[in-house]
Amino acid sequence: MFELKNLDIINTTDIRTVNIINNDHYPAKPGKFRFISKCKAGYMTCTDARDFDDARLYNNPESVLSRYKKGALHTVEYKPSGSDNYFTVFAKKGNKIIMMDEAIMAGLDVGTINGIWYNTNLMDTEQYRFVGAKTWADKAFVGNKQPVTA
Repeated sequence: MFELKNLDIINTTDIRTVNIINNDHYPAKPGKFRFISKCKAGYMTCTDARDFDDARLYNNPESVLSRYKKGALHTVEYKPSGSDNYFTVFAKKGNKIIMMDEAIMAGLDVGTINGIWYNTNLMDTEQYRFVGAKTWADKAFVGNKQPVTA
């Protein structure tokens, strides 16, 4: 299971955070993911992740943002194991990210943002500077420790 408790989210953007994927109120096992995206024809469609994808996405929540092409993904919902309801863990309105789960934020790297989400408020050089991100492999919302050279 992805361990968020040892990581501190540093968020200087206006993106609201929620804590649903790694919430202590639900069993620590994969739930169900659902994606609302825009298809090539231009209308919105809802897709449930396959069972084997649910486990992978639960262990690597940041990968939900690299699953679709640029501009296609609008909402990600998650139904925790033992729950009957889906909760929104990622939401986009136009080119603005409204909310994101802390588990997704903790694993999100600069390369994913710069490659797919560059025209949104996720791409924020002040945020990168604040967490010490120097390369595309660095995390965007967690402090990056640079190696010390002698």
